[in-house]
Amino acid sequence: MLGRGFPEGVSNTDPCPLQEHSMADVVFVLVTVAGFALVALVAQGVTKL
Repeated sequence: MLGRGFPEGVSNTDPCPLQEHSMADVVFVLVTVAGFALVALVAQGVTKL
C-alpha cells in the first residue's frame, strides 16, 4: 500500500474528510437545539390556552 500518498500506517478507509464530519456534527447539534426550542415554544403556547 505504499505510494498512494498516505503515510505508512495511516488508513484512509473513510472517504469523508474530518472537516465534513465536524460540519455535519455542528449541523446536527443546531437542528437538535432548534427542535427542542420549537417544542418548548409550542408547549408554552399550549399552557397559555
